[in-house]
Amino acid sequence: MIDTHAHLDACAEPAGRLVAAAREAGVSRILTIGREQAVELAGSLPEVWAVAGWHPHEAGEVSDATAIEPLLDHPRVVAVGECGLDYYRGHAPRDAQLDVFRAQIGIANRAGLPLVIHTREADEDTFRELEAAQVPVVLHCFSSVGRVEEAGRRGYYCSFAGNVTYPAAVDLRAAAAAVPGDRILAETDSPYLAPVPLRGRPNQPANVMHTLRVLADARGVDPAELEAQIERNAAAVFGLT
Repeated sequence: MIDTHAHLDACAEPAGRLVAAAREAGVSRILTIGREQAVELAGSLPEVWAVAGWHPHEAGEVSDATAIEPLLDHPRVVAVGECGLDYYRGHAPRDAQLDVFRAQIGIANRAGLPLVIHTREADEDTFRELEAAQVPVVLHCFSSVGRVEEAGRRGYYCSFAGNVTYPAAVDLRAAAAAVPGDRILAETDSPYLAPVPLRGRPNQPANVMHTLRVLADARGVDPAELEAQIERNAAAVFGLT
């Protein structure tokens, strides 16, 4: 199994210990998000790959979005992100978020790497800007339930985190059931969004197995079947072997 989105550097436990726990749980690959720190972890831990980019919360402090481009040459970097728009938290001005997002879409197009997208209460602008993407798109921590059919038409990958396991997340589970089989992914977003039955604790990559089981139940398939499908999907979008 693969955890397609984690923030290993934000976890309290050392990355090596988290990787070992994940391996014991059946999680053999992890994508960690960040920039230099993510690339460093990917270079030192064979189970880890990196996704490099500017988070929308950081957009107000970014003077040159292209500063990430040298990181993309590293063989363990498999995507650009997480990038996008967050109008819920409002940690950066919207115009700055849009500028940095547009820049990263261009960077990904030039590098030929997929985009890992963060969108929160910004779907209209996010989907509009993504019309410029010439590379695969992964909607991280999928929450755009009203646009699941549009995401499918566009060929976007939809990655579900631990919040899909929450009792109140009925619409999110319905969206997970509607995603085409060749476009579904799973993640933890560690150390955030720990799944049921671990909600309220720090999350870790091993816990993606809980999310897998809930997704399988929502889709009416065997967890092993969905695990194999997610592995194929992750290999296709991120170029993993």
